Amino acid sequence: MKKSPKVILTCAITGAIHTPSMADVLPVTADEIAASAIEAAQAGASILHLHARDDVDGRPLQTPEAFAPILKAIRAQTDCVINITTGGAPTMSVEERLRPAAKHQPELASLNMGSMNFGLFPMLDRYPKLAHDWERDYLSNRDIIFNNTFGQIETIITTLSAHGTRFEFECYDTAHLYNLRHFLDRGLVKPPLFIQTVFGLMGGIGAHPDDVSHMKRTADRLFGRDWQWSVLGAGRHQMNLAALAAAQGGHVRVGLEDSLWAGPGVPATSNAQQVTMARTLVETLGRQVATPDEARAILALKGAENVAF
Repeated sequence: MKKSPKVILTCAITGAIHTPSMADVLPVTADEIAASAIEAAQAGASILHLHARDDVDGRPLQTPEAFAPILKAIRAQTDCVINITTGGAPTMSVEERLRPAAKHQPELASLNMGSMNFGLFPMLDRYPKLAHDWERDYLSNRDIIFNNTFGQIETIITTLSAHGTRFEFECYDTAHLYNLRHFLDRGLVKPPLFIQTVFGLMGGIGAHPDDVSHMKRTADRLFGRDWQWSVLGAGRHQMNLAALAAAQGGHVRVGLEDSLWAGPGVPATSNAQQVTMARTLVETLGRQVATPDEARAILALKGAENVAF
């Protein structure tokens, strides 16, 4: 891992895991998502990781048209790096998931590096009152396989690389790191690799500090100094794993996509609140949060002037 003097602070604004009935603060409409993203940028986020939702019932929506007003509003008010998901929701086809990033050609896009079981059903016990039928059907599904085959990953890489888009490689387990090494060996991806190690989601690796160490050791062995390490801790693990990563020279991801909490038993009030908490944590450890332009330099991004929105 090449250590950076600055911490890239990513904020994932809404995602596809949490549903509207879980928290009133979860941004759902295009206007809410854009406003929350702008607030997160003002609080100090380097990168904004974006999903879109249906304005009416809040279900995940992966069309270029759904992203367009969000991207326009954010670009008008911030210089943050914009990262468009190719994960979408685990129930979507890869073709559907790819369309927004292929159309809008962002500086950065997320890319899941392997297929996996995806279990959201334990959340039903915590949120018995759901406003929309789709929420119960979605959360109760015990048969979700999040498809990210070698062929599908290659399609996403080749399609987006043609426009100069680089990737946030989301790795939920050590096998995903080996998958990434395969694409590096073939020359389909190039350093610096921005690797988002993901902890605490059912179907992926756990969130014990030993799990974090194991993922980092494996990536160090596979990629040497050609990678930048970021950590995403799901749910209650968000801030303690952020601290662990920042203390070891890594980068940090927070946001309501990953956690609805600001502390044990304390619901978060906004994405900006989580960004502020993470920034305070980073600065307490004697490090500084990267500006968007510093993040661009660290990750060798093409620049905001070269996107298609």
